[in-house]
Amino acid sequence: MLEPLRQGLPPLDPAAVSNAASCALPARYEAVREARRFTRRTLDQWELGERFDDVCLVVSELVTNALRHALPRPAATHAHEQVPSVRLHLMRWTERLVCAVRDPSQDSPVARNTDDFSAESGRGLFLVDSFSDSWGWHPMAGSVGGKVVWALFRLPPAD
Repeated sequence: MLEPLRQGLPPLDPAAVSNAASCALPARYEAVREARRFTRRTLDQWELGERFDDVCLVVSELVTNALRHALPRPAATHAHEQVPSVRLHLMRWTERLVCAVRDPSQDSPVARNTDDFSAESGRGLFLVDSFSDSWGWHPMAGSVGGKVVWALFRLPPAD
């Protein structure tokens, strides 16, 4: 079911992006709530509010995974060092919406094989796979470092 995780986005013409928005999220779990609020406002502005439930679930899972697995542990950073942030990007093409979460880790996302669907954790990437049309990840190039985990949603053709 969860095929190779390192996939590139399908061909999307950057010049055809009709809308884009992003926000930096703090390195604390309240950031998940902030990501949901940002997603709600953005989708409402883009008149895509009917997609909010699926998109919000996926955004919540991607941000939670970044906070839980991609940030350095507090003991690994010194008090004077700034903890790298997580960044949420929403990009809309005519018939596609992409949610991308950038984090400072080079580690690939790992989907757990679990049959326990009542478990409190370990189902995030399963949910991303179930509620989006496709998803994947890729490392950031150059000095930026880290990676981007993305999910794509197909949108109905405009009337």
